[in-house]
Amino acid sequence: MQVAVDNGIEEIYAECGGACSCGTCHCYIDSAWRKSVPEPSSIELLMLDCVLDKRENSRLSCQVDISDEMDGMVVRLPATQY
Repeated sequence: MQVAVDNGIEEIYAECGGACSCGTCHCYIDSAWRKSVPEPSSIELLMLDCVLDKRENSRLSCQVDISDEMDGMVVRLPATQY
């Protein structure tokens, strides 16, 4: 989430600043990369129940720690965060 915000991705609102309490950083991790990202916590899963257009590959970007091994990872955004 912070990487998106720092790079001007305006579709990531990040209203809670990364506290996993709003769901406005919802994204979709490409299926080829899902195993590279740790499983969501129980708190994240609860927040994902509140997002629009939840999918099997939905994540809150504030809960995904980026590493060098993720270079090239494909992340898509929903049509809207609200």
